[in-house]
Amino acid sequence: MAHRQLWTVHGDGRHLGPTDVVTPDERMSWDRTISIGMQHVVAMFGATFLVPVLTGFPPTTTIFFSGIGTLLFIAMTVGRGQRLGLPSYTGSSFAFISPVIAAKTHGGIPVALGGIFAAGAVLFAIGFFVNRYGTHWINVLMPPVVTGAVVALIGLNLAPVAISQFQAQGLTAFITMSSILLFSVLLPGFLARVSILLGVIVGYLVAWPQNQLHLKDNWNSAKWIGLPDFQTPQFTWRAIALIVPVVVVLLAENTGHIKAVGSMTGRNLDGSLGRGYMGDGMASMAAGLGGGSGTTTYAENIGVMAATKVYSTAAYIVAGLTAICLAMIPKFGAIIVSIPTGVLGGATIVLYGLIAVLGGRIWVEARVDFKSPVNLFPAAIGIIAGSANMTWTHGDLSFNGIAIGSFATIIAYQVMHAAVKYGPMKGAGLDAPPVEVTTTEAAAIAVPPVSTVREGVAPSSTGTPTPTGSGSGPSGPRL
Repeated sequence: MAHRQLWTVHGDGRHLGPTDVVTPDERMSWDRTISIGMQHVVAMFGATFLVPVLTGFPPTTTIFFSGIGTLLFIAMTVGRGQRLGLPSYTGSSFAFISPVIAAKTHGGIPVALGGIFAAGAVLFAIGFFVNRYGTHWINVLMPPVVTGAVVALIGLNLAPVAISQFQAQGLTAFITMSSILLFSVLLPGFLARVSILLGVIVGYLVAWPQNQLHLKDNWNSAKWIGLPDFQTPQFTWRAIALIVPVVVVLLAENTGHIKAVGSMTGRNLDGSLGRGYMGDGMASMAAGLGGGSGTTTYAENIGVMAATKVYSTAAYIVAGLTAICLAMIPKFGAIIVSIPTGVLGGATIVLYGLIAVLGGRIWVEARVDFKSPVNLFPAAIGIIAGSANMTWTHGDLSFNGIAIGSFATIIAYQVMHAAVKYGPMKGAGLDAPPVEVTTTEAAAIAVPPVSTVREGVAPSSTGTPTPTGSGSGPSGPRL
Protein backbone atom coordinates (compact mmCIF):
# COMPACT_ATOMS: atom_id res chain seq x y z
CA MET A 1 0.00 0.00 0.00
CA ALA A 2 1.42 3.38 -1.00
CA HIS A 3 2.22 5.71 1.88
CA ARG A 4 0.09 8.84 1.88
CA GLN A 5 1.69 11.98 3.23
CA LEU A 6 -0.32 14.18 5.58
CA TRP A 7 0.78 17.31 3.70
CA THR A 8 1.38 17.65 -0.01
CA VAL A 9 4.81 19.09 -0.73
CA HIS A 10 4.43 22.43 -2.53
CA GLY A 11 6.41 22.32 -5.75
CA ASP A 12 9.89 21.02 -5.05
CA GLY A 13 9.52 22.02 -1.42
CA ARG A 14 12.44 24.43 -1.58
CA HIS A 15 11.61 27.25 -3.98
CA LEU A 16 8.68 29.65 -4.05
CA GLY A 17 7.77 32.05 -6.80
CA PRO A 18 6.78 35.61 -5.89
CA THR A 19 3.08 34.79 -6.27
CA ASP A 20 3.14 31.24 -4.84
CA VAL A 21 0.93 30.43 -1.85
CA VAL A 22 1.44 27.39 0.39
CA THR A 23 -2.02 26.25 1.49
CA PRO A 24 -2.86 24.71 4.92
CA ASP A 25 -2.68 21.15 3.57
CA GLU A 26 0.68 21.75 1.87
CA ARG A 27 4.15 22.18 3.26
CA MET A 28 7.66 23.13 2.24
CA SER A 29 10.64 20.84 2.78
CA TRP A 30 11.03 20.02 6.47
CA ASP A 31 14.06 22.27 6.98
CA ARG A 32 12.10 25.22 5.58
CA THR A 33 8.96 24.22 7.46
CA ILE A 34 10.97 24.17 10.70
CA SER A 35 12.33 27.65 9.90
CA ILE A 36 8.81 28.99 9.35
CA GLY A 37 7.67 27.32 12.58
CA MET A 38 10.51 28.96 14.49
CA GLN A 39 9.51 32.31 13.03
CA HIS A 40 6.00 31.74 14.40
CA VAL A 41 7.52 31.10 17.84
CA VAL A 42 9.45 34.36 17.61
CA ALA A 43 6.32 36.22 16.52
CA MET A 44 4.19 34.95 19.41
CA PHE A 45 6.85 35.02 22.09
CA GLY A 46 6.87 38.70 23.07
CA ALA A 47 3.14 38.89 23.78
CA THR A 48 2.80 35.37 25.18
CA PHE A 49 5.68 36.02 27.57
CA LEU A 50 4.48 39.53 28.49
CA VAL A 51 1.04 38.50 29.76
CA PRO A 52 2.30 36.18 32.52
CA VAL A 53 4.91 38.78 33.47
CA LEU A 54 2.12 41.35 33.94
CA THR A 55 -0.22 38.97 35.76
CA GLY A 56 2.39 37.18 37.91
CA PHE A 57 1.96 33.78 36.24
CA PRO A 58 4.98 31.50 35.58
CA PRO A 59 6.17 32.48 32.05
CA THR A 60 7.58 29.06 31.11
CA THR A 61 4.29 27.41 32.09
CA THR A 62 2.40 29.81 29.87
CA ILE A 63 4.76 29.11 26.97
CA PHE A 64 4.26 25.38 27.55
CA PHE A 65 0.48 25.64 27.40
CA SER A 66 0.57 27.92 24.38
CA GLY A 67 2.22 25.04 22.54
CA ILE A 68 -0.24 22.50 23.95
CA GLY A 69 -3.14 24.80 23.06
CA THR A 70 -1.91 25.23 19.49
CA LEU A 71 -1.84 21.47 18.95
CA LEU A 72 -5.31 21.14 20.51
CA PHE A 73 -6.64 23.94 18.30
CA ILE A 74 -5.35 22.36 15.10
CA ALA A 75 -6.73 18.95 16.12
CA MET A 76 -10.11 20.41 17.07
CA THR A 77 -10.51 22.31 13.79
CA VAL A 78 -10.06 19.21 11.61
CA GLY A 79 -13.29 18.70 9.67
CA ARG A 80 -15.76 20.84 7.70
CA GLY A 81 -13.45 20.77 4.69
CA GLN A 82 -10.29 21.26 6.79
CA ARG A 83 -8.52 17.90 6.58
CA LEU A 84 -5.56 19.15 8.63
CA GLY A 85 -7.15 21.88 10.71
CA LEU A 86 -6.79 25.66 10.68
CA PRO A 87 -3.39 27.38 10.71
CA SER A 88 -3.40 29.41 13.94
CA TYR A 89 -1.30 29.80 17.07
CA THR A 90 -2.94 30.10 20.49
CA GLY A 91 -1.03 32.36 22.86
CA SER A 92 -1.70 34.50 25.92
CA SER A 93 -4.67 36.82 25.53
CA PHE A 94 -4.31 40.42 26.70
CA ALA A 95 -8.06 40.43 27.36
CA PHE A 96 -7.45 38.27 30.45
CA ILE A 97 -4.97 40.65 32.10
CA SER A 98 -7.30 42.97 34.03
CA PRO A 99 -9.84 40.37 35.23
CA VAL A 100 -7.08 37.91 36.17
CA ILE A 101 -5.28 40.54 38.25
CA ALA A 102 -8.59 41.38 39.96
CA ALA A 103 -9.37 37.70 40.58
CA LYS A 104 -5.91 37.08 42.07
CA THR A 105 -6.57 39.57 44.87
CA HIS A 106 -9.11 37.11 46.31
CA GLY A 107 -7.25 33.78 46.23
CA GLY A 108 -4.13 34.14 44.10
CA ILE A 109 -3.27 32.26 40.94
CA PRO A 110 -5.37 29.13 41.70
CA VAL A 111 -8.72 31.01 41.72
CA ALA A 112 -7.70 32.92 38.59
CA LEU A 113 -7.00 29.59 36.92
CA GLY A 114 -10.52 28.49 37.87
CA GLY A 115 -11.91 31.55 36.10
CA ILE A 116 -9.74 30.91 33.04
CA PHE A 117 -10.95 27.31 32.88
CA ALA A 118 -14.59 28.47 33.17
CA ALA A 119 -14.12 31.01 30.37
CA GLY A 120 -12.63 28.30 28.18
CA ALA A 121 -15.55 26.00 28.96
CA VAL A 122 -18.09 28.68 28.03
CA LEU A 123 -16.26 29.40 24.76
CA PHE A 124 -16.15 25.67 24.02
CA ALA A 125 -19.91 25.39 24.67
CA ILE A 126 -20.64 28.31 22.33
CA GLY A 127 -18.43 26.69 19.70
CA PHE A 128 -20.30 23.41 20.06
CA PHE A 129 -23.60 25.26 19.58
CA VAL A 130 -22.31 27.13 16.51
CA ASN A 131 -20.84 23.97 15.01
CA ARG A 132 -24.12 22.13 15.48
CA TYR A 133 -26.64 24.81 14.50
CA GLY A 134 -24.70 27.02 12.09
CA THR A 135 -22.90 30.33 12.02
CA HIS A 136 -25.75 32.58 10.90
CA TRP A 137 -26.25 34.19 14.28
CA ILE A 138 -22.51 34.88 14.57
CA ASN A 139 -22.57 36.62 11.18
CA VAL A 140 -25.60 38.62 12.30
CA LEU A 141 -23.97 39.57 15.61
CA MET A 142 -20.56 40.32 14.11
CA PRO A 143 -20.73 41.15 10.39
CA PRO A 144 -17.57 42.20 8.50
CA VAL A 145 -17.79 45.83 9.62
CA VAL A 146 -17.65 44.65 13.24
CA THR A 147 -14.96 41.98 12.84
CA GLY A 148 -12.80 44.36 10.80
CA ALA A 149 -13.10 47.03 13.49
CA VAL A 150 -12.26 44.56 16.25
CA VAL A 151 -9.15 43.30 14.45
CA ALA A 152 -8.05 46.87 13.68
CA LEU A 153 -8.55 48.12 17.23
CA ILE A 154 -6.55 45.19 18.59
CA GLY A 155 -3.53 46.26 16.55
CA LEU A 156 -4.02 49.91 17.46
CA ASN A 157 -4.51 49.06 21.15
CA LEU A 158 -1.17 47.25 21.13
CA ALA A 159 0.59 50.16 19.40
CA PRO A 160 1.72 51.85 22.66
CA VAL A 161 3.44 48.60 23.69
CA ALA A 162 5.41 48.53 20.45
CA ILE A 163 6.25 52.24 20.65
CA SER A 164 7.43 52.03 24.27
CA GLN A 165 9.65 49.06 23.41
CA PHE A 166 10.92 50.86 20.32
CA GLN A 167 11.78 54.04 22.21
CA ALA A 168 13.47 52.18 25.07
CA GLN A 169 16.32 51.12 22.76
CA GLY A 170 15.80 53.21 19.66
CA LEU A 171 18.89 52.28 17.66
CA THR A 172 18.45 48.54 18.14
CA ALA A 173 14.74 48.78 17.38
CA PHE A 174 15.31 50.86 14.24
CA ILE A 175 17.91 48.45 12.88
CA THR A 176 15.65 45.47 13.65
CA MET A 177 12.66 47.07 11.93
CA SER A 178 14.72 48.24 8.96
CA SER A 179 16.25 44.78 8.56
CA ILE A 180 12.80 43.18 8.45
CA LEU A 181 11.59 45.65 5.82
CA LEU A 182 14.68 45.39 3.63
CA PHE A 183 14.95 41.61 3.91
CA SER A 184 11.33 41.26 2.76
CA VAL A 185 12.06 43.00 -0.56
CA LEU A 186 15.78 42.45 -1.18
CA LEU A 187 16.34 38.81 -0.33
CA PRO A 188 15.42 36.09 -2.82
CA GLY A 189 12.67 33.50 -2.46
CA PHE A 190 12.39 31.77 0.88
CA LEU A 191 14.76 34.13 2.71
CA ALA A 192 12.41 37.02 2.06
CA ARG A 193 9.63 35.03 3.68
CA VAL A 194 11.49 34.62 6.96
CA SER A 195 12.41 38.30 7.12
CA ILE A 196 10.98 38.68 10.63
CA LEU A 197 13.14 35.90 12.06
CA LEU A 198 16.21 37.22 10.25
CA GLY A 199 15.47 40.75 11.43
CA VAL A 200 15.25 39.58 15.04
CA ILE A 201 18.60 37.79 14.68
CA VAL A 202 20.20 40.96 13.28
CA GLY A 203 18.71 43.01 16.12
CA TYR A 204 20.02 40.52 18.68
CA LEU A 205 23.53 40.74 17.21
CA VAL A 206 23.35 44.54 17.17
CA ALA A 207 22.25 44.60 20.81
CA TRP A 208 25.10 42.34 21.94
CA PRO A 209 27.98 44.89 21.80
CA GLN A 210 25.66 47.48 23.40
CA ASN A 211 25.34 45.30 26.53
CA GLN A 212 21.57 45.06 26.11
CA LEU A 213 21.27 41.28 26.36
CA HIS A 214 21.74 40.62 30.11
CA LEU A 215 22.28 36.97 29.23
CA LYS A 216 25.12 35.89 31.55
CA ASP A 217 23.28 35.74 34.90
CA ASN A 218 20.21 34.05 33.42
CA TRP A 219 22.33 31.54 31.52
CA ASN A 220 24.48 30.56 34.50
CA SER A 221 21.50 30.03 36.81
CA ALA A 222 19.40 28.09 34.29
CA LYS A 223 19.39 24.30 34.01
CA TRP A 224 19.50 22.43 30.72
CA ILE A 225 16.37 20.37 31.38
CA GLY A 226 13.48 21.22 33.68
CA LEU A 227 9.69 21.08 33.83
CA PRO A 228 7.56 24.22 34.09
CA ASP A 229 5.81 25.09 37.36
CA PHE A 230 2.35 23.51 37.23
CA GLN A 231 -0.58 24.60 39.42
CA THR A 232 -4.16 23.39 39.78
CA PRO A 233 -7.25 25.62 39.74
CA GLN A 234 -9.66 26.52 42.50
CA PHE A 235 -13.19 27.51 41.55
CA THR A 236 -14.96 30.50 43.07
CA TRP A 237 -18.00 32.27 41.71
CA ARG A 238 -16.31 35.65 42.19
CA ALA A 239 -13.38 34.77 39.93
CA ILE A 240 -15.66 33.10 37.38
CA ALA A 241 -17.89 36.21 37.23
CA LEU A 242 -14.82 38.40 36.74
CA ILE A 243 -13.19 36.37 33.96
CA VAL A 244 -15.99 34.72 31.94
CA PRO A 245 -17.12 38.02 30.27
CA VAL A 246 -13.80 37.91 28.39
CA VAL A 247 -15.47 35.28 26.19
CA VAL A 248 -17.18 38.05 24.20
CA VAL A 249 -13.79 39.46 23.26
CA LEU A 250 -12.46 35.99 22.42
CA LEU A 251 -15.44 35.39 20.14
CA ALA A 252 -14.79 38.63 18.29
CA GLU A 253 -11.06 37.94 18.04
CA ASN A 254 -11.43 34.36 16.86
CA THR A 255 -14.09 35.35 14.33
CA GLY A 256 -11.90 38.10 12.93
CA HIS A 257 -8.80 35.91 12.85
CA ILE A 258 -10.50 32.93 11.20
CA LYS A 259 -12.13 35.16 8.61
CA ALA A 260 -8.75 36.79 7.99
CA VAL A 261 -7.15 33.39 7.40
CA GLY A 262 -10.02 32.55 5.08
CA SER A 263 -9.55 35.73 3.08
CA MET A 264 -5.81 35.20 2.77
CA THR A 265 -6.18 31.59 1.63
CA GLY A 266 -9.14 32.30 -0.64
CA ARG A 267 -11.44 29.95 1.28
CA ASN A 268 -14.75 30.41 3.04
CA LEU A 269 -14.00 29.24 6.59
CA ASP A 270 -17.34 30.23 8.16
CA GLY A 271 -18.13 26.54 8.58
CA SER A 272 -15.04 26.20 10.77
CA LEU A 273 -15.94 29.01 13.19
CA GLY A 274 -17.60 26.66 15.69
CA ARG A 275 -14.64 24.31 15.72
CA GLY A 276 -12.33 27.32 16.05
CA TYR A 277 -14.20 28.49 19.17
CA MET A 278 -14.09 24.95 20.53
CA GLY A 279 -10.35 24.73 19.84
CA ASP A 280 -9.56 28.00 21.58
CA GLY A 281 -11.90 27.07 24.43
CA MET A 282 -10.12 23.76 24.88
CA ALA A 283 -6.74 25.53 24.84
CA SER A 284 -7.86 27.90 27.62
CA MET A 285 -9.30 24.98 29.60
CA ALA A 286 -5.97 23.14 29.38
CA ALA A 287 -4.12 26.27 30.51
CA GLY A 288 -6.53 26.76 33.40
CA LEU A 289 -6.00 23.17 34.55
CA GLY A 290 -2.21 23.44 34.62
CA GLY A 291 -1.18 26.99 35.41
CA GLY A 292 -1.05 28.84 32.08
CA SER A 293 -2.64 32.08 30.92
CA GLY A 294 -5.93 32.17 29.00
CA THR A 295 -5.42 31.89 25.26
CA THR A 296 -6.65 33.25 21.98
CA THR A 297 -5.65 32.81 18.37
CA TYR A 298 -2.77 35.15 17.56
CA ALA A 299 -2.94 37.86 14.92
CA GLU A 300 0.84 38.24 15.17
CA ASN A 301 1.14 34.84 13.54
CA ILE A 302 -1.50 35.75 10.98
CA GLY A 303 0.76 38.66 10.18
CA VAL A 304 3.63 36.23 9.66
CA MET A 305 1.47 34.20 7.27
CA ALA A 306 0.53 37.34 5.37
CA ALA A 307 4.21 38.20 5.01
CA THR A 308 5.38 34.70 4.03
CA LYS A 309 2.31 33.43 2.11
CA VAL A 310 2.90 30.09 3.88
CA TYR A 311 -0.31 28.90 5.58
CA SER A 312 0.79 25.32 6.24
CA THR A 313 -0.53 23.73 9.45
CA ALA A 314 2.72 21.75 9.50
CA ALA A 315 4.56 24.96 10.41
CA TYR A 316 2.15 25.51 13.32
CA ILE A 317 2.62 21.98 14.59
CA VAL A 318 6.37 22.64 14.51
CA ALA A 319 5.76 25.91 16.38
CA GLY A 320 3.63 24.20 19.03
CA LEU A 321 6.17 21.43 19.58
CA THR A 322 8.99 23.99 19.66
CA ALA A 323 7.20 26.02 22.35
CA ILE A 324 6.70 22.88 24.46
CA CYS A 325 10.38 21.98 24.13
CA LEU A 326 11.52 25.52 24.90
CA ALA A 327 9.45 25.52 28.08
CA MET A 328 11.39 22.45 29.22
CA ILE A 329 14.86 23.82 28.31
CA PRO A 330 15.60 26.63 30.78
CA LYS A 331 18.97 27.34 29.10
CA PHE A 332 17.28 28.15 25.80
CA GLY A 333 14.59 30.02 27.69
CA ALA A 334 17.36 32.20 29.12
CA ILE A 335 18.36 33.15 25.58
CA ILE A 336 14.79 34.02 24.65
CA VAL A 337 14.30 36.01 27.84
CA SER A 338 17.45 37.95 26.98
CA ILE A 339 15.99 39.25 23.71
CA PRO A 340 16.31 43.00 24.25
CA THR A 341 13.31 45.29 24.45
CA GLY A 342 14.47 47.13 21.37
CA VAL A 343 14.49 43.97 19.25
CA LEU A 344 10.92 43.20 20.32
CA GLY A 345 9.97 46.82 19.62
CA GLY A 346 11.39 46.72 16.12
CA ALA A 347 9.51 43.50 15.33
CA THR A 348 6.21 44.34 17.04
CA ILE A 349 5.90 47.76 15.40
CA VAL A 350 5.70 45.83 12.12
CA LEU A 351 3.50 42.99 13.36
CA TYR A 352 1.04 45.13 15.32
CA GLY A 353 0.77 47.47 12.35
CA LEU A 354 -0.04 44.51 10.12
CA ILE A 355 -2.84 43.57 12.52
CA ALA A 356 -4.40 47.03 12.28
CA VAL A 357 -4.17 47.05 8.50
CA LEU A 358 -5.67 43.56 8.37
CA GLY A 359 -8.87 44.99 9.85
CA GLY A 360 -9.07 47.33 6.89
CA ARG A 361 -8.47 44.43 4.57
CA ILE A 362 -11.52 42.64 6.00
CA TRP A 363 -13.59 45.73 5.16
CA VAL A 364 -12.18 45.91 1.65
CA GLU A 365 -12.83 42.28 0.88
CA ALA A 366 -16.39 42.44 2.24
CA ARG A 367 -16.93 45.75 0.39
CA VAL A 368 -18.31 47.41 3.52
CA ASP A 369 -20.19 50.59 2.60
CA PHE A 370 -18.95 53.34 4.92
CA LYS A 371 -21.36 55.83 3.39
CA SER A 372 -23.91 54.17 5.63
CA PRO A 373 -23.90 55.53 9.20
CA VAL A 374 -24.86 52.05 10.41
CA ASN A 375 -21.38 50.90 9.37
CA LEU A 376 -19.44 54.12 9.85
CA PHE A 377 -20.26 55.14 13.43
CA PRO A 378 -19.92 51.79 15.24
CA ALA A 379 -16.52 51.19 13.64
CA ALA A 380 -15.40 54.73 14.45
CA ILE A 381 -16.46 54.48 18.11
CA GLY A 382 -14.90 51.06 18.62
CA ILE A 383 -11.58 51.96 17.03
CA ILE A 384 -11.16 55.13 19.09
CA ALA A 385 -12.17 53.40 22.33
CA GLY A 386 -9.83 50.51 21.62
CA SER A 387 -6.84 52.47 20.38
CA ALA A 388 -7.07 54.93 23.33
CA ASN A 389 -7.39 51.95 25.70
CA MET A 390 -10.53 53.31 27.33
CA THR A 391 -11.11 51.43 30.59
CA TRP A 392 -14.16 50.89 32.79
CA THR A 393 -13.88 49.73 36.39
CA HIS A 394 -16.63 48.92 38.86
CA GLY A 395 -15.37 47.41 42.09
CA ASP A 396 -13.23 44.42 41.16
CA LEU A 397 -14.66 44.26 37.64
CA SER A 398 -12.55 45.96 34.98
CA PHE A 399 -12.50 46.03 31.19
CA ASN A 400 -9.73 47.43 29.01
CA GLY A 401 -9.85 49.13 25.63
CA ILE A 402 -10.04 45.93 23.61
CA ALA A 403 -13.07 44.73 25.54
CA ILE A 404 -14.81 48.12 25.55
CA GLY A 405 -14.04 48.77 21.89
CA SER A 406 -15.38 45.34 20.94
CA PHE A 407 -18.52 45.75 23.07
CA ALA A 408 -19.08 49.28 21.76
CA THR A 409 -18.79 48.24 18.13
CA ILE A 410 -21.13 45.26 18.49
CA ILE A 411 -23.77 47.09 20.55
CA ALA A 412 -23.71 50.30 18.49
CA TYR A 413 -24.04 48.34 15.25
CA GLN A 414 -26.94 46.23 16.50
CA VAL A 415 -28.81 49.23 17.96
CA MET A 416 -28.37 51.34 14.82
CA HIS A 417 -29.19 48.41 12.55
CA ALA A 418 -32.40 47.73 14.47
CA ALA A 419 -33.33 51.43 14.50
CA VAL A 420 -32.99 51.65 10.73
CA LYS A 421 -34.67 48.31 10.08
CA TYR A 422 -37.72 48.93 12.26
CA GLY A 423 -37.74 52.73 12.69
CA PRO A 424 -39.15 55.55 10.56
CA MET A 425 -36.26 55.25 8.07
CA LYS A 426 -37.20 51.66 7.27
CA GLY A 427 -36.53 50.90 3.61
CA ALA A 428 -34.16 53.84 3.11
CA GLY A 429 -31.29 51.49 2.42
CA LEU A 430 -29.15 52.70 5.32
CA ASP A 431 -28.73 49.15 6.58
CA ALA A 432 -27.74 47.64 3.24
CA PRO A 433 -25.64 44.52 3.84
CA PRO A 434 -22.11 44.26 2.45
CA VAL A 435 -21.69 42.80 -1.00
CA GLU A 436 -21.01 39.06 -0.92
CA VAL A 437 -17.48 38.28 -2.05
CA THR A 438 -16.66 34.96 -3.69
CA THR A 439 -13.58 33.04 -2.68
CA THR A 440 -12.06 33.80 -6.07
CA GLU A 441 -12.54 37.53 -5.57
CA ALA A 442 -11.24 37.30 -2.00
CA ALA A 443 -8.13 35.53 -3.20
CA ALA A 444 -7.53 38.26 -5.78
CA ILE A 445 -7.59 40.96 -3.09
CA ALA A 446 -4.26 39.91 -1.61
CA VAL A 447 -1.07 41.33 -0.18
CA PRO A 448 1.07 42.45 -3.11
CA PRO A 449 3.75 39.81 -3.77
CA VAL A 450 7.39 40.76 -3.38
CA SER A 451 7.97 41.11 -7.11
CA THR A 452 5.07 43.51 -7.62
CA VAL A 453 6.15 45.61 -4.64
CA ARG A 454 9.56 46.00 -6.25
CA GLU A 455 7.97 47.06 -9.52
CA GLY A 456 5.69 49.61 -7.84
CA VAL A 457 2.45 47.91 -8.76
CA ALA A 458 -0.26 46.11 -6.80
CA PRO A 459 -2.79 43.55 -7.97
CA SER A 460 -6.25 44.80 -8.72
CA SER A 461 -9.42 42.85 -7.94
CA THR A 462 -9.21 41.36 -11.39
CA GLY A 463 -5.67 40.15 -10.84
CA THR A 464 -4.19 42.73 -13.25
CA PRO A 465 -1.39 44.86 -11.75
CA THR A 466 -2.32 48.50 -11.26
CA PRO A 467 -0.10 51.39 -10.15
CA THR A 468 0.32 51.80 -6.40
CA GLY A 469 0.02 55.08 -4.54
CA SER A 470 -3.57 55.88 -5.50
CA GLY A 471 -4.71 55.51 -1.92
CA SER A 472 -7.55 53.21 -2.85
CA GLY A 473 -5.86 49.84 -3.18
CA PRO A 474 -6.16 47.07 -0.61
CA SER A 475 -3.31 46.13 1.68
CA GLY A 476 -2.47 42.99 3.60
CA PRO A 477 -1.64 42.27 7.13
CA ARG A 478 -4.37 39.02 18.78
CA LEU A 479 -4.89 38.77 21.63
